[in-house]
Amino acid sequence: MLYTIAIVMIILWLLGMVSSYTMGGLIHILLVIAIIVVLLNIIQGRRPL
Repeated sequence: MLYTIAIVMIILWLLGMVSSYTMGGLIHILLVIAIIVVLLNIIQGRRPL
């Protein structure tokens, strides 16, 4: 589940970079949050949801 969210956020972030239309940095903030959550799950050794 978290990996799916992270992949979606990366795709949206790339689309924002390419299309020169971003939602006020919201995509960048959500991308950073998604990466932090995924890294915390990897570090803590939890199984993916």
